[in-house]
Amino acid sequence: MSMQRLSILGSTGSVGTSTLDVAARHPDRFRIFALTAHRRIDRLFEQCVAFLPEVAVVGDAEGATELERKLRAARLNTEVTYGPQALSAVASASGCDSVVAAIVGGAGLASSLAAARAGKKILLANKEALVMSGALFMRTVAQHGASLLPLDSEHNAIFQCLSTGSNTKAERLILTASGGPFLQRELASLDDVTPEQACKHPNWVMGRKISVDSASMMNKALETIEARWLFDMPPERIEVLIHPQSVIHSMVAYADQSVLAQLGNPDMRTPIAHAMAYPERIESGVAPLDLTRMANLSFFAPDLARFPCLRLGLQVLRDGCTASVTLNAANEIAVDAFLREQIRFTDIARVVAQTLERLPSLAGSASLEDILAADELARATAEQFVAQQSTSRVSMAAVR
Repeated sequence: MSMQRLSILGSTGSVGTSTLDVAARHPDRFRIFALTAHRRIDRLFEQCVAFLPEVAVVGDAEGATELERKLRAARLNTEVTYGPQALSAVASASGCDSVVAAIVGGAGLASSLAAARAGKKILLANKEALVMSGALFMRTVAQHGASLLPLDSEHNAIFQCLSTGSNTKAERLILTASGGPFLQRELASLDDVTPEQACKHPNWVMGRKISVDSASMMNKALETIEARWLFDMPPERIEVLIHPQSVIHSMVAYADQSVLAQLGNPDMRTPIAHAMAYPERIESGVAPLDLTRMANLSFFAPDLARFPCLRLGLQVLRDGCTASVTLNAANEIAVDAFLREQIRFTDIARVVAQTLERLPSLAGSASLEDILAADELARATAEQFVAQQSTSRVSMAAVR
């Protein structure tokens, strides 16, 4: 395998750090061309010292000045740039072969599209790029000869199950979900959930935003939409099952009723290593799965009353069009408000539902301009509903 030069967009997050861990285990295969972070300058500096990228990108001029000062003091020649255009530049640069798209949320769309237009090998962890612009994104990948490999454990599992040489089209995609930290919690107590509790996932180590999405199962809602575009699968043939042990990461059912599953310990380095080296296999650093301890694997249908965000996502999956843009934008606004303790955990679904109800979904094939306009409008609308929920919460507290 020839040397791959990687641009890691979002290198200080959980996916980015796991990618660097795998790369460090195979210095003969991978070299780091660019690392990017929004605000975690100290962590990015440490990564630059360890991996010596040619370019480092941060969110703003102030962060760039701070990082450049640290790098020069360490006598490192890494070029420092900042802002969205700089992200797109390192995603499309001739100096890189593969782009790890691991920026959280809609902020990762532009750079992921830039990598597609440049015909790169894209290792996609930024599910929001496909949620927001599925048809446009997949069309761009095809038109420019890019390749797209999923890093989400669920989609990577499906990809592996579809790569077995079978010529029979899959009948169903079955995405598994742990159910998060509140699977058994009393419904009446969910109003009192704190950000710290929501971010404490029982099986996975993830960032705060995606941890909240997992707790609400909005993450699984977004993943069903991503799967629809990645695998060209009709919405009615995509299912979700609760699987608390997080050992089977997803399954594919075929016409003969065979069901293929991908198993592994809940560690992101497994799908990352698979995508980085595909079609080869390399050591990932993940502990072997002990099948003798797998006696109790359980599966059951999700309770949509417990997980209203999943219900909303499944409805949007069927509706399509720009409703998925609204779903994602409203959720990002609501989760941020919850993490800043402006609204309750249960208000997240309310804000998303109100925003979806308020805004019409555009029919037909949306352009990038349509998508960005819908995203901006949805965020502004969701912020209005957040303000209403926050005011209501303060008023109720005053009465009590």
